[in-house]
Amino acid sequence: MNARELQSRLPTLAAKRPVCVLGSAVIDVIADAYALPWRGCDIELQQQSVNIGGCALNIALTLSRLGIASQNALPIGQGTWADIIRSSLEKQGIKSEIHTDSGDNGWCLALVEPDGERTFMSFRGVEHQWNQAWLDKLQLAPGTLLSLSGYQLAGPCAELLVSWLESLNEVTAFIDFGPRIADIPAPLLARIMACKPIVSLNRQEAAIAAEWLNVAAEDMAGICQAWLQRFDSPLIVRLDKQGAWFASQDKTGLAAPFPAEVVDTIGAGDSHAGGTLAGLAAGWNLDDAVCLGNAVASYVVSHRGGDCAPHLAELEQALLFADKHI
Repeated sequence: MNARELQSRLPTLAAKRPVCVLGSAVIDVIADAYALPWRGCDIELQQQSVNIGGCALNIALTLSRLGIASQNALPIGQGTWADIIRSSLEKQGIKSEIHTDSGDNGWCLALVEPDGERTFMSFRGVEHQWNQAWLDKLQLAPGTLLSLSGYQLAGPCAELLVSWLESLNEVTAFIDFGPRIADIPAPLLARIMACKPIVSLNRQEAAIAAEWLNVAAEDMAGICQAWLQRFDSPLIVRLDKQGAWFASQDKTGLAAPFPAEVVDTIGAGDSHAGGTLAGLAAGWNLDDAVCLGNAVASYVVSHRGGDCAPHLAELEQALLFADKHI
């Protein structure tokens, strides 16, 4: 879809399937860096902002701003960072079903280089203390789209979460493995993929998958075909300004990008996941949902800071502007 076609579809963006978002809510301390530090150096940073963040929280916020309600399993603890997260979520009308007094939430230092690329250094908190009692609170209706992150699936509670995923009936997992894809042991990955999730990867993560599949890293069509043959599971490969490949047993292709002046890539992958999940929740097919993800991510990378997913009206205006300037 082009900008005009997508804009015409936005009025149909209403949930037909329930969505559950499971994962982390953390604090992002975002700073500009003229270059990444090297061993033994001392560089001066310019702080941009302190935002709420975390893959799952970013996805939940994106869904909410697009008008799609979600059940949120975002552990929130007690402490300085947790208080900031709790207060911000209350202001934005986002609720989590998981609360604990066993510690504070984690935080992340995000360094943004002049070209917009970002590098994370993360500190774990209660978002990695998953237990069966928390999972038992989540009663997922048939047809639910369940958002999961590689940060949890490669973390200390991975076995618990995968066993829980295997126990669910008529639930479709949507997994953005992120940079932790290489840290997931092969036997555990095989169990995850046996659940037939929809998987979203960026270019670097797709290159890792290409090694498993014995396909050239630059051959996106080949990666998609080999993925379907190996896993029989839908795949999305995000290629930034080149758009995103999508592959299912029904259709494989490239969803076109939307123009954007990149100033900051923090949250781009999460917002893409949120946009794609919104489309899928509304009953859109995979290629149209990925197109919506492309549009949302394009909006996010053209704004500074991690918490900048668009409200529906803002996305409509951005698409209108893009249509007039094509």
